[in-house]
Amino acid sequence: MKLKTILLAGLLAVGVSATAQAETYTIDDAGAHAFIQFKVKHLGYSWVLGRFNTFHGQFTYDEKNPSASSVQVTIDTNSVDTNHALRDKHLRSKDFLMTGRYPEAKFVSTSFKEDGKNIEIKGKFTFHGVTKDMVIKGNHIGAGKDPWGGYRRGFEGWSSFKMSDYGILYDLGPASQVVDLYFSIEGIRQ
Repeated sequence: MKLKTILLAGLLAVGVSATAQAETYTIDDAGAHAFIQFKVKHLGYSWVLGRFNTFHGQFTYDEKNPSASSVQVTIDTNSVDTNHALRDKHLRSKDFLMTGRYPEAKFVSTSFKEDGKNIEIKGKFTFHGVTKDMVIKGNHIGAGKDPWGGYRRGFEGWSSFKMSDYGILYDLGPASQVVDLYFSIEGIRQ
């Protein structure tokens, strides 16, 4: 009986130390060190660029086992900003984001792969009331101490989706159906 107790305690200690390797980071949205930006072709001739000014989230990262890492981000869709007030009002309307009905978009990771500095995050993206698989490819930029006594880690990533896949059917022409996303995420270790 004593041997079983010792073995069980040893296994629990190993399990606790294995999970203790993952660090939790809060995305630094308050310090404006994180960005969620997008671009959509305007009639096929140029780009409309924009961003979401308000979002929050966190990620965990395990240097020894990156596949145990995870990400969760919630976006306030009403904070859409293309630097053009009338266009932003239209984007919030029933033609596009319907922010009164769908005030948030959310990404929750289901897997995390890292090969050198390259990353691939798979997850579920909920946007405009629809949840679909999304893959974000990007880079692990770096990590280290900040001047204020904290520790930070940063990533950047890219993805895209078709508006019609999320029930947005407003016709902007065939060249304007895909939204390209760019994420620049800096987190503060908790």
